Amino acid sequence: MKIRELIAATGAKVLKEVDENLDVKISTDTRTIKEGDFYLPLKGANFDGEKFIADALKKGAAGSFCTGEDGTLQVQDTLQAYLKLANYRRNQLNFTVVGITGSSGKTTTKELTASVLSQKYRTFKTPLNHNNEIGFCQTIFEAPDDTEVLVLEMGMRGLGEIELISKYAEPDITIISNVGTAHIGRLGSRENIAKAKCEIVKYQRGNVFIAHNDELIKKTVEFNGRQIYYSINDVKILDKNAQGSKFEYQGNIYELNTGGDYNIENSLAAINAGLVLDLSVKQIQEGLKSYTPIEKRWETETAGGYKIINDSYNANPESMKAFVDTVFELYKDFVIILGDMGELGENEIGYHKELGLYINSKKSPNSKVTILSAGNLSKYITDMITNYPVRHFETLKDAAEYIKININKNETLFLKASRSMKFENLITYLA
Repeated sequence: MKIRELIAATGAKVLKEVDENLDVKISTDTRTIKEGDFYLPLKGANFDGEKFIADALKKGAAGSFCTGEDGTLQVQDTLQAYLKLANYRRNQLNFTVVGITGSSGKTTTKELTASVLSQKYRTFKTPLNHNNEIGFCQTIFEAPDDTEVLVLEMGMRGLGEIELISKYAEPDITIISNVGTAHIGRLGSRENIAKAKCEIVKYQRGNVFIAHNDELIKKTVEFNGRQIYYSINDVKILDKNAQGSKFEYQGNIYELNTGGDYNIENSLAAINAGLVLDLSVKQIQEGLKSYTPIEKRWETETAGGYKIINDSYNANPESMKAFVDTVFELYKDFVIILGDMGELGENEIGYHKELGLYINSKKSPNSKVTILSAGNLSKYITDMITNYPVRHFETLKDAAEYIKININKNETLFLKASRSMKFENLITYLA
């Protein structure tokens, strides 16, 4: 952007003389800032970017935003300035924005949707899970100028956060993958979670809303446009195994190269987004076929002679149950290693016990099954299991030592835990 555009978009007050026709890139980090960039300092609970304005200028920055008197352009709030700049660029490039949220499955749905839409359009997507308001701004500025469709993941930890992103993203199509119990510790009820997720339509400028067929979503969402609902019940599954599935949906056959009914369900959102944006069935089929899971999502690797399937990107009660369903249905002779689920509030022990009871009810004929847990809360999972051999460990290192001595190399290891558990360390210990 030119500096005059920065001023116009943010309503900034010019404190120091600057060439307003200068083209600049926005940088929020003095560690990676380049000569000629324009510094935008952000503030957080443990940092204040304005303390580094002098560093930015020393490294050749063309100028800086500020809330005090030390920079070039003065604004009331630097995050709001960042959001306004992102919105300015969003409207300047005028790409189609597909906004996606959900308690679980939103990152996979984002990846599937981007894979499908890229068959027809130049598509850019939220990197990894950079799904908060800062990640939204970063995504907007990283998107190439020729982007036609932006697939945007929107996360939240409380009420008002998705509404804020929606305000500046102005999505054309919105998707809610589901409403579960992730973050229930912060929001208190599924009803409040639904309310927070349905904020995605608040500033929607397009007229299509796609969501999981959940009565709570239908009851909560306030949207007058076209509403499309989907569920696994709409599908006829023709074939499925550990490597993928083939299914019929609305008279057409699709293939997915990753296992699990929940992935079929996530793909329905992508299919509908493709149909709304005029992709042919063949293009949608190719898009689903070319999808590959991202890191720590059903990632297959080998360590210490063991085959490991790592799905420790995130965990909540719904995604844990879907994970367990898939393992029990598609695999034989396995060890499931579970860690703590985070942010479940005052009933966190109850949710872990409930998962244990759910696992205990599963039937796995002619298969050797072992359930291990590591962490603090995960003890309550294995405490409730009586139908299978179980063992709990306080540390991942202890779990790894036990596996090395007691688990055969022909048994596949399945890992699932909240990201904070750092289950990748278990793989390191095994290696």
